[in-house]
Amino acid sequence: MSREKGYLALVLHAHLPYVRHPEYDEFLEEDWFFEALTETYIPLVEIYDRLIEDGVDFRVTMSLTPTLLSMMTDPLLQYRYLRHLNKLIDLAGREIERTRWMPEFHELALMYFWRLTRARQIFSERYYNNIVTAFRRFQDLGKLEIITCGATHGFLPLMLNRAAQRAQIEIACAHYEKHFGRRPRGIWLPECGYAPGVDELLKEAGIRFFFVDTHGVLFGTPRPRYGVFAPVYTPNAVAAFARDMESSKQVWSAKQGYPGDYDYREFYRDVGFDLDYDYVRPYLHSDGNRVNLGIKYYRITGPGEHKEPYKPSIAREKAATHAGNFLFNREKQVEWLHDLLKIKPIIVSPYDAELFGHWWYEGPEWIEFLIRKTFYDQKTISMITPWEYLERHPKLQVVAPAMSSWGWKGYSEHWLAGENDWIYSHLHMMADRMTTLAARYPDAEGLMRRALNQAARELILAQGSDWAFIMKTGTMVEYAVKRTKDHIARFDRLYHDIENHRVNDQWLKEVEHRDNIFPDLDYRVYAR
Repeated sequence: MSREKGYLALVLHAHLPYVRHPEYDEFLEEDWFFEALTETYIPLVEIYDRLIEDGVDFRVTMSLTPTLLSMMTDPLLQYRYLRHLNKLIDLAGREIERTRWMPEFHELALMYFWRLTRARQIFSERYYNNIVTAFRRFQDLGKLEIITCGATHGFLPLMLNRAAQRAQIEIACAHYEKHFGRRPRGIWLPECGYAPGVDELLKEAGIRFFFVDTHGVLFGTPRPRYGVFAPVYTPNAVAAFARDMESSKQVWSAKQGYPGDYDYREFYRDVGFDLDYDYVRPYLHSDGNRVNLGIKYYRITGPGEHKEPYKPSIAREKAATHAGNFLFNREKQVEWLHDLLKIKPIIVSPYDAELFGHWWYEGPEWIEFLIRKTFYDQKTISMITPWEYLERHPKLQVVAPAMSSWGWKGYSEHWLAGENDWIYSHLHMMADRMTTLAARYPDAEGLMRRALNQAARELILAQGSDWAFIMKTGTMVEYAVKRTKDHIARFDRLYHDIENHRVNDQWLKEVEHRDNIFPDLDYRVYAR
């Protein structure tokens, strides 16, 4: 076997916007979180557990954004998730009976019943409703490097207020320390959005590395000697790791990527729409609208509407084949770069975590096959985390990265467009007012302090990049607009109530109960 010639950094960005509505008994958009738990986060926990039990050494870098961590540790959402999961298990049980004489679907019904029951066992019995403890365990064992993100995934390049940028980073770091017992070493900049000067704020927060899209480094000054195959230090000595486009394309591309293989499960055929309405009605929300329920019986089959029954054993074989193909390509890539550049190159392969399991059902199996094949089948390439790389290779070229993101066309177009540009005059004014309040009331106590802290929460919740993104893409626009306007309105009332010394305690309690993220937040972060 050949000697080690380079590294693979597999990076999973796990993020969801903060969606929690205690004012309702159920809320449709909370399903985003429940589906991701069932299809992505719990399967990843199960895979990591299994790899550790089997003695397979691995390294994965994974962001758990502050909003996602907050939802994972929220008792109300934990309770509601179990309620959601129990309903799906009940539906899967009924499906076993309904498909008894339909062999092409009966085995699938059994599979879903087993997987859903297994998810409940892992979530409730093994990790006592809090899977953050699982991820912390994996990090403590040295297998996972958990990094943070902006507090609410606010897109930093479009924040004009320096204190607002700093607050997104500092609140995130403090929240990370609360859950993992130390400050984060790395950060996933929201949407990979970098602008000159952000690295100075990262240095202030103790962040040692971050990620940018390919052109963020390639268009840097001076031009990087090793392209994207070695990190660079910014002028403020924070390491920037750039995305490798070749490995990304193999997984991301809708046309050329693995998830589009015809043997994989079809995402858009779901029993919530396929079966009789009266049959699925007990599993829908109270409004009665059809929604995806997560039980899907068909494979992609081809580009047309005709779909054949899904065959998990064949899909699993494809996942293994595709993992082997990905690894083979990385080996050849590393061998070529090693000989060309005379270094051990690092291939940085970042993806949205929710791709694996939610959108690409076989994705978690692909990850497990990739890790096992990397461990057992070759010696050319090793999995590594960015922090480990920096410890082994502390001397790097200094490059000032260019403004960039991993969004459409690589800059800010997705978050600043005709569909969403109206939000920024409000966000800029809110940020300026928040810094004014923090400076004017540096030692507030009691009711005034609570109001100032809540004003900061409303600001950062309004800044979440997800709302602008949804407005641009045209999915769930009404909800994104309402969330943005609600946070703007609450901040506006808090600002005027604080300035006029007339904060209503009862109203404030209601808002604190509803928008309860970051209970330890200190508004004075905006005064620094």
